[in-house]
Amino acid sequence: MHLIARILVGLNALIHAYIAWFEMTAWESAGPRAFPNLPAVLFEQGGAMAANQGLYNGFLAAGLIWSLFVKDVGWQRNIATCFLIFIAAAGIFGAFTVSLTTLYVQLVPACLALAALWGLRAKT
Repeated sequence: MHLIARILVGLNALIHAYIAWFEMTAWESAGPRAFPNLPAVLFEQGGAMAANQGLYNGFLAAGLIWSLFVKDVGWQRNIATCFLIFIAAAGIFGAFTVSLTTLYVQLVPACLALAALWGLRAKT
């Protein structure tokens, strides 16, 4: 995998590891500050739901991290592509159903990494 692609895949993994941490551990305490337009009751009553979403984001981060350690370049690209497509799909869905911000936080970084993965080829 080309260095730029590895960096972008790693950045996506970090974004989703942070989202996982936030949703699983800091939702009720930091959530109201991060999302001041949402009613406070959502943070109190939605903790379990946010933790469930965080778990999924953790799986996305883990899949991307895994792809960075695969020795075969073709499989490395395939695994990263799979998880980046999951993120892009979630970004599109979130942009339509939750907030346009999701487009910039999930879809754009995933698409940049996909473009680097498939546009830049490492010498094998």
